[in-house]
Amino acid sequence: MESGSEIVFYMFGWPVTSYITTMWAIMAVLLIIGLVVSNRMQKVPGRLQMLAEYSLGGLVNYFGGMMGQERARRYFPLLGTLFLLILFSNWSGILPGAGHINGFHPPTGTLSVTAALAIVVFVTVQGIGIRERGWHYFGHFFQPIFLLFPLNILEELIKPLSLSLRLFGNIYGEEMVAVVLLGLFAPAAIPMQLLALLFGFIQALVFTTLTAIYIGQATAESH
Repeated sequence: MESGSEIVFYMFGWPVTSYITTMWAIMAVLLIIGLVVSNRMQKVPGRLQMLAEYSLGGLVNYFGGMMGQERARRYFPLLGTLFLLILFSNWSGILPGAGHINGFHPPTGTLSVTAALAIVVFVTVQGIGIRERGWHYFGHFFQPIFLLFPLNILEELIKPLSLSLRLFGNIYGEEMVAVVLLGLFAPAAIPMQLLALLFGFIQALVFTTLTAIYIGQATAESH
């Protein structure tokens, strides 16, 4: 895990680590996939377009069950981006050389990345709540009674901490378990890789599900 914090190079005097370079690579891959799919949109969809439409449509319906279809479609660019970014970051850990090659380390394997994602969610949720409800948004901090204001503020501040620690802890724990099991029993590599795919998907879905719930809570009283 420590190898990912090694400095690969400096940019404008700032150190760039393996976590950052891997995140940039993942972002580039997602951008290329998005451009390819969008530029090949057809009335009669091909396999790639059908896969993209089915997957994204399923996510919209899933989030819509928690926050309403209208809001799910409105905020899907954020939710979908978070889901894909975290999913690819988690899955990058099963690629050959991950964590061992300088410049290539799963981004979600470090608390700094998961904390940054959680802070983005926290700030965005507050912005969405204020935009949709105005100053009335702050009223929920005094519910159900005024005396609970400190506890409500504390609960709101704990949300990004919980998001970041949950994602980091699960990915870190998964990597450590995989290393131990593979050291004890090498043939466990294949089932561990399959489990890593499943766990990576679940953690990406949990993170974005909680984000959708937070957005739904922040905007609920505006409808």
